[in-house]
Parts: sequence; structure tokens; C-alpha cells
Amino acid sequence: MSNSDVYERAERIYADRLRVNLEQSHANTFVAIEPESGDYFLGRTLSEAAAAARVKYPDRRCGVIRVGHSTTVHIG
Repeated sequence: MSNSDVYERAERIYADRLRVNLEQSHANTFVAIEPESGDYFLGRTLSEAAAAARVKYPDRRCGVIRVGHSTTVHIG
């Protein structure tokens, strides 16, 4: 699975299953979504969310999304 496939699947899971609840209860945090299982991991930082996903799924990639924002990271 390519990087874009991983992120697109993670975005779809976020939009379809997670957005409403997470934006109400975890705004401005990060969520790492493992797209094959649909499991997700919350963190105060991008690194924290990604590390939590890596603990359970060390050989799988995940997509990380900032809850309540249109982009995950803003540079500049």
C-alpha cells in the first residue's frame, strides 16, 4: 500500500467513523489511524499518536490527522 493509499484510507475512516466524536471531545489533538484494522491512537502531539500506533502495529504504517483541522501540520 502506497503512502497516499494509507493516508486516503485513514482520512476516510476519520470522516466516516471518528470525526464527530473526536472533534467534540479531543479537538486539537492528533489521531493516528491504522487503516487495515481501523484502530486509532490519540496523542497530544503527532509523535505521541504515531508512537502509540507503532507499539501495537510496529510493521504497519498509519495516517496521522490533527483533530478539528484541515491540515495535520502547518509549516511557516
